[in-house]
Amino acid sequence: MVGPTRTCVGCRKRAPATDLIRFVAAGSGDDLRLQPDPNRRLPGRGAHLHPDPACFALAERRRAFGRALRLPGVADTGMLAEHIRVAVTPLGTTDGTAAVAESRPSKVGRPR
Repeated sequence: MVGPTRTCVGCRKRAPATDLIRFVAAGSGDDLRLQPDPNRRLPGRGAHLHPDPACFALAERRRAFGRALRLPGVADTGMLAEHIRVAVTPLGTTDGTAAVAESRPSKVGRPR
Protein backbone atom coordinates (compact mmCIF):
# COMPACT_ATOMS: atom_id res chain seq x y z
CA MET A 1 0.00 0.00 0.00
CA VAL A 2 1.38 3.40 -1.01
CA GLY A 3 -0.17 5.65 1.64
CA PRO A 4 -1.93 9.01 1.48
CA THR A 5 -1.45 11.39 -1.44
CA ARG A 6 -1.25 15.17 -0.94
CA THR A 7 -1.06 18.19 -3.24
CA CYS A 8 1.93 20.56 -3.12
CA VAL A 9 0.71 24.14 -2.59
CA GLY A 10 3.54 25.38 -4.84
CA CYS A 11 3.44 23.35 -8.05
CA ARG A 12 -0.03 21.83 -7.41
CA LYS A 13 1.24 18.32 -8.27
CA ARG A 14 0.07 15.34 -6.26
CA ALA A 15 2.68 13.23 -4.49
CA PRO A 16 2.88 10.74 -1.62
CA ALA A 17 2.73 12.57 1.71
CA THR A 18 6.13 11.12 2.62
CA ASP A 19 7.73 13.07 -0.27
CA LEU A 20 6.32 16.41 0.91
CA ILE A 21 6.98 18.68 3.90
CA ARG A 22 3.94 19.31 6.08
CA PHE A 23 3.71 22.76 7.65
CA VAL A 24 1.26 24.51 9.95
CA ALA A 25 0.57 28.09 11.01
CA ALA A 26 1.89 28.87 14.50
CA GLY A 27 1.16 31.95 16.58
CA SER A 28 -1.69 34.40 16.15
CA GLY A 29 -2.42 37.95 15.11
CA ASP A 30 0.69 39.77 13.87
CA ASP A 31 2.92 36.87 15.00
CA LEU A 32 1.78 34.27 12.43
CA ARG A 33 4.59 32.10 11.11
CA LEU A 34 4.78 28.95 9.02
CA GLN A 35 6.34 26.14 11.00
CA PRO A 36 7.63 22.95 9.34
CA ASP A 37 6.18 19.75 10.79
CA PRO A 38 8.52 16.94 9.65
CA ASN A 39 7.03 14.47 12.15
CA ARG A 40 3.45 15.32 11.09
CA ARG A 41 2.31 15.69 14.69
CA LEU A 42 1.67 19.41 15.26
CA PRO A 43 -1.95 20.39 15.86
CA GLY A 44 -3.93 22.51 13.45
CA ARG A 45 -4.64 22.65 9.77
CA GLY A 46 -1.63 21.60 7.75
CA ALA A 47 -0.56 21.99 4.14
CA HIS A 48 2.15 20.29 2.11
CA LEU A 49 5.04 21.47 -0.04
CA HIS A 50 7.85 19.78 -1.99
CA PRO A 51 11.23 20.36 -0.29
CA ASP A 52 12.28 22.39 -3.34
CA PRO A 53 13.09 26.12 -3.41
CA ALA A 54 11.27 26.43 -6.76
CA CYS A 55 8.01 25.13 -5.25
CA PHE A 56 8.47 27.43 -2.26
CA ALA A 57 8.98 30.47 -4.52
CA LEU A 58 5.97 29.52 -6.63
CA ALA A 59 3.77 29.17 -3.54
CA GLU A 60 4.91 32.59 -2.30
CA ARG A 61 4.25 34.22 -5.66
CA ARG A 62 0.78 32.66 -5.86
CA ARG A 63 0.06 33.57 -2.20
CA ALA A 64 -0.90 29.94 -1.67
CA PHE A 65 0.18 29.66 1.98
CA GLY A 66 -2.62 31.83 3.34
CA ARG A 67 -5.28 30.15 1.22
CA ALA A 68 -4.13 26.62 2.03
CA LEU A 69 -4.11 27.26 5.77
CA ARG A 70 -7.11 29.64 5.74
CA LEU A 71 -5.11 32.40 7.43
CA PRO A 72 -6.64 35.82 8.10
CA GLY A 73 -3.32 37.63 7.56
CA VAL A 74 0.15 37.23 6.11
CA ALA A 75 2.42 34.70 7.81
CA ASP A 76 6.20 34.86 8.21
CA THR A 77 7.75 32.21 5.95
CA GLY A 78 11.29 32.38 7.38
CA MET A 79 11.26 29.11 9.35
CA LEU A 80 9.83 27.16 6.42
CA ALA A 81 12.31 28.71 3.95
CA GLU A 82 15.22 27.82 6.24
CA HIS A 83 13.94 24.24 6.63
CA ILE A 84 13.76 23.84 2.84
CA ARG A 85 17.21 25.42 2.38
CA VAL A 86 18.72 22.96 4.85
CA ALA A 87 16.85 20.02 3.29
CA VAL A 88 18.16 20.89 -0.19
CA THR A 89 21.79 21.60 0.75
CA PRO A 90 23.83 18.41 0.26
CA LEU A 91 25.80 17.10 3.21
CA GLY A 92 29.26 18.59 3.41
CA THR A 93 28.39 21.85 1.61
CA THR A 94 28.12 25.01 3.62
CA ASP A 95 28.21 27.67 0.93
CA GLY A 96 24.52 27.29 -0.01
CA THR A 97 25.18 26.82 -3.73
CA ALA A 98 22.50 24.13 -3.91
CA ALA A 99 19.82 26.65 -2.96
CA VAL A 100 20.56 29.19 -5.69
CA ALA A 101 17.05 28.97 -7.13
CA GLU A 102 15.46 30.57 -4.07
CA SER A 103 17.56 33.73 -4.29
CA ARG A 104 17.10 34.47 -7.99
CA PRO A 105 14.07 36.51 -9.03
CA SER A 106 11.73 34.85 -11.50
CA LYS A 107 11.70 36.12 -15.07
CA VAL A 108 8.36 34.51 -15.86
CA GLY A 109 5.90 36.95 -17.39
CA ARG A 110 8.35 39.83 -17.69
CA PRO A 111 8.46 41.72 -21.00
CA ARG A 112 11.75 41.74 -22.88
